[in-house]
Amino acid sequence: MSYRVINGKLYSVDDYTKFSSEVNRKVSDGTSFKEILSKEINKKDGFVISNHAAERLKERNITLNESDMNTINDGINKALEKGASESLILYKDVAFLTSIKNRTIITAVDKESSKGNVFTNIDSVVLL
Repeated sequence: MSYRVINGKLYSVDDYTKFSSEVNRKVSDGTSFKEILSKEINKKDGFVISNHAAERLKERNITLNESDMNTINDGINKALEKGASESLILYKDVAFLTSIKNRTIITAVDKESSKGNVFTNIDSVVLL
């Protein structure tokens, strides 16, 4: 199951998909430009945690609170502003391999599990 963070709160993608389909129906019914613009601006307020990353967080007993989610989201926004595509976000004792353009955390590795690992295909590192 994938997750999406919106305004610091974690939602399953299934819930988000239902919400998204309702929004799309409204758009076809004549949603105002202001509503569409607001939705696009709010894209910077969330990110997705992939199934793989959610499993890694669970098996490594890594828990993230709302403040952590907001800090990670800020890191994604900073990387996006710099033109990054794939970033390694280092936050506390966890490394998050992140697709910046898709706003998706691909995997999470704690300090102990990361020893001896090599991260490839990244174009930036964000230190939080």
